[in-house]
Amino acid sequence: MSIKMPMTSSSASVMESPSPAVRNTRFERDPAPSAVSARAWSLGSTLTKILGLSVFAFLLFGPLANLVLWSFAERWYAPFKLPVSYGTRYWEVVFRPTGDAMSSLMTSVGIASLTVLVALAVSVPAGYALARLRLPWRTALMILFLLPQAFPSVAIYINVARVFYSLGLTGTITGVVLVHAAHGLVYSVWISAAAFAAVDKDLELAARNIGASPLRTFFTITLPLAAPGIMASAIFVFLESLDEFTGTFFVGVPQVTTLPLLLYNASMGGNYQIASITALILLVPSILFMLVIERFLRADVLSKVGQ
Repeated sequence: MSIKMPMTSSSASVMESPSPAVRNTRFERDPAPSAVSARAWSLGSTLTKILGLSVFAFLLFGPLANLVLWSFAERWYAPFKLPVSYGTRYWEVVFRPTGDAMSSLMTSVGIASLTVLVALAVSVPAGYALARLRLPWRTALMILFLLPQAFPSVAIYINVARVFYSLGLTGTITGVVLVHAAHGLVYSVWISAAAFAAVDKDLELAARNIGASPLRTFFTITLPLAAPGIMASAIFVFLESLDEFTGTFFVGVPQVTTLPLLLYNASMGGNYQIASITALILLVPSILFMLVIERFLRADVLSKVGQ
């Protein structure tokens, strides 16, 4: 015989509603849909960033890794995916005193240094005039320095070689320097004009008010303040000249041989080890000078480029 106890209102409420601990456990195990979507969105964003950085790293360092492999590969042929044997024999060939690599490198550095001097001799007064003076057709003059970059370089250098041949400049250092300088004026003039435009004119007026002449004001106030931008433009010109191939090929060959020409000859001859080592040598000054440029180019100078 079973006895049924009457159910009171308090006991019914206890049975119907779970305890707070049970409610919290149920909430933790069954989160809201908004929280799940937020976690999924955060995870998807993280995976997208990782994938993007991986692709960027592969595109940036993949060719460099291939150059390093070729520079140390003594034997590499199909169907092997990696070199069969490694060594430094080709590095010894490149840095051998009797080899062509070091002489070509010295020629490239000498031509690049002369190109910087020629470009600065034009860009410093031109940049000051474009930044400080009210010149007629100023925009047209700025665009004029862009013309060497506006047309295909092969067509330009073929005609330049024809003109230089009539002047006796083909196959000479002077002809190669002039070609490189004309190509590098884009960087030197535009950046120099931006550097002079970034100098505060009140400082120049203050120097003039205390009795400084215009020439003294330029050399003691304007030029030192614009020097970082001018130095950055000089580095750009140096790197452009160091890596220039087309102009040197049409104007300087065969008397003038630079490192890019040696790289081209090695790659066309199937000597990929020498070509890879030469490319790595050309890469070193570019990286070092780019780090220097980052210190010289300020935000106020960059904001004035093209104005």
